[in-house]
Amino acid sequence: MQQFASDNYAPVHPEVMAAIVAANAGPAVSYGDDPVSARLQDRAAEVFGDRARIFPVLNGTGANVISLMAAAPRWGAVIASDVAHVHTDENGAPERVGGLKILSAPSVAGRIGPDAVDRFAGDLGNVHRAQPAVLSLTQVTELGTVYSPPDLKLLADTAHAAGLRVHVDGSRLANAAATLGVGLREITTDVGVDVLSFGAAKNGGMLGEAVVVLSDGGDAAGARTDLGEAVPYLRKATMQLASKTRYVSAQLLALLGEPGTPTSGTGEDAPLWLRNAAHSNGMATRLRAGIEAAGLTGRHRDDHAPAAREQQILAAGAWSSGGTGDRPGPVRITCPTEANVVFATLPRAAADRLRAYARFYDWAPGETADRVEVRWMCAWDTTAADVDGFVRALVAAV
Repeated sequence: MQQFASDNYAPVHPEVMAAIVAANAGPAVSYGDDPVSARLQDRAAEVFGDRARIFPVLNGTGANVISLMAAAPRWGAVIASDVAHVHTDENGAPERVGGLKILSAPSVAGRIGPDAVDRFAGDLGNVHRAQPAVLSLTQVTELGTVYSPPDLKLLADTAHAAGLRVHVDGSRLANAAATLGVGLREITTDVGVDVLSFGAAKNGGMLGEAVVVLSDGGDAAGARTDLGEAVPYLRKATMQLASKTRYVSAQLLALLGEPGTPTSGTGEDAPLWLRNAAHSNGMATRLRAGIEAAGLTGRHRDDHAPAAREQQILAAGAWSSGGTGDRPGPVRITCPTEANVVFATLPRAAADRLRAYARFYDWAPGETADRVEVRWMCAWDTTAADVDGFVRALVAAV
């Protein structure tokens, strides 16, 4: 059975697996004091900037919790979008483990703007309210959209002016950089991000992510002068410090590239993170184009859709306009396709028939009770034949 459910389903990239095998040659000092982890630190400085410090961890939730705890006081709160992974899909870990209240702000196509900071900034100094301390952004967003560098800079500047730190949940940061045609530094360090959760598993890794500290600034309350000073202790306290850290470091190093190699490029000269991300993005673009070319979409104006949802979609320019007039096709693209995922609604019965061919996830209810919104995700190992076969199966299903 084919899968378009998640880039987490993909196998380990052969180059990453080879790096793990190479790291397995003989003994090495534990807990990150090994040569592979040392090379990873050198590479992080090349990729993200001289001040960057990288801390391998075991998973993305751990990276997010550690990052937020390092950037906020115990009484702090985190501003995030209403669809943010830290808010909806981590079983309350930032709140349960980190003790940090999540303050959710309405998003449009997954993105939030400076008004998300403004709406909570008035609570600063109010002893009855959790104190906003961190702005957390997801790049790529949960709806597959991408923040541009100017938008990130504006958000970071707004947060810093209010005394907040800026965190990026970068589980798919590589896909965003590939879409924008920039390096990883240009959408993190250069726009004012303070701390980053850098993803590997969704981009060809086996397991493990990283916390990357990008600034030397203290938290919103001035309790720490160095974000990186807290991370080693938080990593241990939250059970995210691997004794054999070299195997996580080896994966990250394989994706980022060895010290001294190019941090960008094209084709086979590009670092692995970029090659993998560009490919998965390209497969999603092919998928959407195939759906539209098959005549399954049409311009949509639906009086049954909730008003707020309709306004979000219209503001994002997300309705497919592959047809003519206002009559919708059976498949309706509901979000911009800016990275490696396509969101769409279709009849529930058709979605169920399509599941006989490929696995994918439902995302939300559709415009009416008989329709459902689904997510079709591409990965580094998705092939053009996979996509074309899926489109044919979709045509048959609807």
